[in-house]
Amino acid sequence: MWCIRMLAVILAGGYGKRLRPYTDDVPKPMIPVGDKPILEWQIEWLKKYGFREIVLLVGYRKEKIIEYIGSGSRLGVRVTYVVEDEPLGTGGAIKNAEHVLSRNNMFLVINGDIITNLNPLKLVEKLEDSRYLGVIASIPLPSPYGVLEIEDEDRVKGFVEKPQLSDYWINAGVYALNPEALRYFPEKGDLEKTAFPAMARDGVLGTVRYTGVFWKAIDTFKELEEASRAIHEIFHESPQPLRRRE
Repeated sequence: MWCIRMLAVILAGGYGKRLRPYTDDVPKPMIPVGDKPILEWQIEWLKKYGFREIVLLVGYRKEKIIEYIGSGSRLGVRVTYVVEDEPLGTGGAIKNAEHVLSRNNMFLVINGDIITNLNPLKLVEKLEDSRYLGVIASIPLPSPYGVLEIEDEDRVKGFVEKPQLSDYWINAGVYALNPEALRYFPEKGDLEKTAFPAMARDGVLGTVRYTGVFWKAIDTFKELEEASRAIHEIFHESPQPLRRRE
């Protein structure tokens, strides 16, 4: 029988410049969505799927996160903090935590500005069942615009408001990683521009494609408003247990 330690890492050191003035005093993951900060929603989602050990990679306004989250006991989790003394980028922030992450046979990574109800255990299962060193959650590209269905003679047959473009898949900002993947990570730089392209070239990066899930990156005021309206609807599904293999 195999067993994994359910460890999740949240990239929580971002400035969130496009969300100023909200982020003048708090880091981006502490922006309220509805009645809770993004970070608290993320921890509740992770806990629902069995993740009780959380590593927060903090930098900008880190004291605000530490003051609110503390040890994590109030939220039913155990929290460890790894601090960036200077901005390192997403890849560098993870590399900076290698002394903590290398003790585990896998770990989940989540961008600190997303809210979703996708099942992260599917990433864990694919990582365990494959030769990959990393597995990325991917979702259909959400169109920011309404799409026209046009027939001959330019007659509009239909109109679909902001559909998902199923022929195109985007990085959803949730990853399962084997600690061996850390050799691809830079001391400084974004993983999307460094580690992941190198892993893809070496054939050690896989994906799980999710459809029919809620996913929202909080990067603009409009996205913040949309997430705040939808947030209380995203936790209705019961999580599926992680499959165990004899």
